[in-house]
Amino acid sequence: MILLVALIALAASLTSSYLATPLYASTARFIITPGASLERGTDIVSSLNTLDRRSIAATYGEVMSSDRIFESSLRAMQLDPSQNRIYDIQAVVLPDANVLELRVTGPDPKLANEIANQIGNETILFSRSLNMVYDLNFLDTATHPNQPFTPQPLRDAGISLMLGAIAGAALAIVSEQIRIPLETYRQRMRLDSNTGVYNKRYFRQIVEEESVKDDADGQLSIGIVELSGMKDLLDSLPPSGLQYLFNNVTSVLRKELRGNDILGRWDDISFSILLPTTPGAAAKRTFDRIYQALSRHVILGAYGVTVNLEPHIGGAVYCNPITAQDLFSKAEDALEKARASNESPVFLWELNSPFWVQEEAKSLSEIS
Repeated sequence: MILLVALIALAASLTSSYLATPLYASTARFIITPGASLERGTDIVSSLNTLDRRSIAATYGEVMSSDRIFESSLRAMQLDPSQNRIYDIQAVVLPDANVLELRVTGPDPKLANEIANQIGNETILFSRSLNMVYDLNFLDTATHPNQPFTPQPLRDAGISLMLGAIAGAALAIVSEQIRIPLETYRQRMRLDSNTGVYNKRYFRQIVEEESVKDDADGQLSIGIVELSGMKDLLDSLPPSGLQYLFNNVTSVLRKELRGNDILGRWDDISFSILLPTTPGAAAKRTFDRIYQALSRHVILGAYGVTVNLEPHIGGAVYCNPITAQDLFSKAEDALEKARASNESPVFLWELNSPFWVQEEAKSLSEIS
């Protein structure tokens, strides 16, 4: 972001320099002294003391930059004042000196130079017609400027690049400060508050997104792990004991899963598992390992309770003829069969598998 903003500022500066009209500045200087008509020494000393007041030099500066002097100067040069308003006139009093500096800027360097000198002449004539106490004279006449004072592409580009980098850094910091709370809030909305795994709504969203991928057919499996032994503990154990139990279960599940597998919360006593790029045989082996790991008793020493989690696992393998919603239904059907079976607490639905073909035929015959 810093580099992007800096480059945008650099490009804007170079474009502006290319399109801008070059302006030239011509400068002349004038000095204010006691008038030559003063004969007595006391008059000269008095005029010098009065000249120390900044209002005297400031008055000459206002006269020099006035419209009257500007227009009379252009008429003397046989120019139309209305067509030359693009030339900027500035007269300033230099600090700690009775010296005026006149600066004329415009697009034509030769004309800017001539206007500066002519304004000086007109101001001298005007001031002498009104005041004999002080004299205004040229200290330095204006000279022909060789280079424009603006634009200066290299200088402007360097400044723009530096300011762009500063602005980009500020923007990056601000955007990061805004993004972090938003990302934290978004992540918090995806997680279950008790276990720290994905909640059911977001887990279903992930499965729906994975199921529409081109490579999902036969290579995506889900499972529902139900812990029947926790039913009676939800109301009897204190929150700290339940939290310890949930932490233990999630730790076991994560240990048995791969890095790209996804763990979620299905309901109060169930967890959901997504196994991407996992066919039925590999998914069955994973669910068997999870069952073995969760079959061990969990001892809550602080409460004098030994918990048998009684896990049951139902899973399903995705295939094209079904939707994500159907996939969840098949996994729930498999979990129902796992609950009902005393011999096999892990069931996996897969299209055209011998067991499910036999089961579906049995169900149809019972309906008949």
